[in-house]
Amino acid sequence: MKIISIVGARPQFIKCAPLSRELRKAHQEILIHTGQHYDHDMSDIFFEELNIPKPDYNLGIGSGNHGEQTAKMLTEIEKVLLKEKPDLMLVYGDTNSTLAGALAAVKIGIRVAHVEAGLRSFDRSMPEEINRVLTDHISDILFCPTQTAVNNLIKEGIKQGVYLVGDVMLDALEYNKKVAEKKSGILEKLSLDKGKYLVITIHRPSNTDSRENLSNIIEALREIGEVVVFPVHPRTKKFLQEYALDIPENVRLIEPLGYLDMLKLMAAARKILTDSGGIQKEAYMLGVPCITLRENTEWMETLEGGWNVLVEADKGKIIKELYKLAPMVAQGNIFGNSRASERILDLLRREIS
Repeated sequence: MKIISIVGARPQFIKCAPLSRELRKAHQEILIHTGQHYDHDMSDIFFEELNIPKPDYNLGIGSGNHGEQTAKMLTEIEKVLLKEKPDLMLVYGDTNSTLAGALAAVKIGIRVAHVEAGLRSFDRSMPEEINRVLTDHISDILFCPTQTAVNNLIKEGIKQGVYLVGDVMLDALEYNKKVAEKKSGILEKLSLDKGKYLVITIHRPSNTDSRENLSNIIEALREIGEVVVFPVHPRTKKFLQEYALDIPENVRLIEPLGYLDMLKLMAAARKILTDSGGIQKEAYMLGVPCITLRENTEWMETLEGGWNVLVEADKGKIIKELYKLAPMVAQGNIFGNSRASERILDLLRREIS
């Protein structure tokens, strides 16, 4: 079986690692990196740490407006597909790389399998939501991480080729948690004690492109007063500088981290604040309460039991939940048993044979 896998951004590198490891035991995988995330801290370090094979094709698309970026990807991916003639296209998640890969394949008659299908925030103002919905509706095989995702697809009339497999990010996390504990020295490097600091990540336009929202978040952190570690996404760094926001002394801005350092940093945090879908999920898997700086989430299951809460960029809500949020029950087994990659491979064999 000859499979082309498309990746382009941090969450896809993490999802790809365990599945690529399984695929290559018995099949040919050709890996295309679109270049959506392209600097070392957002790309190369993940390939190195997660032992992902070097991409067979690096398209080097880089950043740009959504239409421009997606169009360039579509053009370049199609060229590779026509040359390689794979049995299947494998796409992950909800980025522009996901949609471009799926569109390029389906238009020339190549079957598409979508890993992390069925997620819905029900907010069409988010580019990721558009990418998810369109990719799901043109995919032949849909691998869902949760029962909620399966239910979402059924409501949209998608019933064929839908499988509940669990979450490949849990596979990656369980595989690398002990590695991070041994190899990462991030806590010592930053002089941090377990449970005595917060972690925050911000990258979504709803927060970065609004001076008011970004300022509200920073001011909430100032008022709470405890140590906050803030790995700064390149686009967020640009806006922090543009808005000339006064960063409080308790907030420590650092460069983006590799997967192992970030995993260890999050696992030892008191709480995590984020607008990332993937980090909401990782926080839940790690057993760390999460405050989500959005008005909605595609991971509704994480809201149950007090493990995650939606606060938007509301200063008062952020401060309240930093004090108040405390899980009432243990995490549920909502993301499977860390064997999603094996199940996906078994199903692909059945579907392609």
